[in-house]
Amino acid sequence: MHLDEKNITEAIIKRYTEKLLDSLRCDVAIVGGGPSGLVAAAELAGAGWKTCLFERKLGIGGGMWGGGMMMNEIVVQEEGRRVMEEFDVTTRPFGKGYFTADAVESVTTICSKAVKAGARIFNLVSVEDIVLRDKEAAGIVINWTAVEMARLHVDPLTIESKFIVDATGHAAEVIRVIERKVDTRLMTPSGKIEGERSLWAERAEQTTLENTREVFPRVYVTGMCANAVFGSYRMGPIFGGMLLSGKKVAELIGERLGEK
Repeated sequence: MHLDEKNITEAIIKRYTEKLLDSLRCDVAIVGGGPSGLVAAAELAGAGWKTCLFERKLGIGGGMWGGGMMMNEIVVQEEGRRVMEEFDVTTRPFGKGYFTADAVESVTTICSKAVKAGARIFNLVSVEDIVLRDKEAAGIVINWTAVEMARLHVDPLTIESKFIVDATGHAAEVIRVIERKVDTRLMTPSGKIEGERSLWAERAEQTTLENTREVFPRVYVTGMCANAVFGSYRMGPIFGGMLLSGKKVAELIGERLGEK
């Protein structure tokens, strides 16, 4: 078979453009491709909702890729192990109540499940703003990460969505934009981002799930972002709470989508 460079280039441009055009209006836009974002994408897409995930980096997986201090093993508790089993990720017991998993297998398997379920994942795309309608979120504003990194003055494009999930981890990037640019109070005790506290794994794992909720009309937080926004602790390389948080945010949004 003769390979033609023009055909190769055309195939990439056409297929990507088709995918992007079909994603300009979606049910849920997830910002951040870490474990909670990927689980949420898999669950929402699997339930039949049009779900798009935007990750600013080249690779997805967030902090899960590196395990603990670049040792690519992660820890989950019993509840987290059950989620891993749902995604066909292998876990091994390590003492009572602890299970380990290969970080690379975890990320690639969960990501594959999300894509196979129908979620659209766009990497190297940054979210710089939200679309606002009557003090409710109505979508996200996107640009290439390379544009952001080079500080080029290039206008962005928009994605219309019924709900937004901020899964950007410690940075809470979407919520920080809302706090800075929208004249309103967040659904937090102070009306602002409460800020992340130091590491306390047991408490953080509990509060990650408690804090997974709506924080601005039609905007939800999940994973470490939830704790950063509501003022709780970080947990380090244990990921059960992150996985469960992704499932919870998918359930909460799925219920609201189902009401329509």
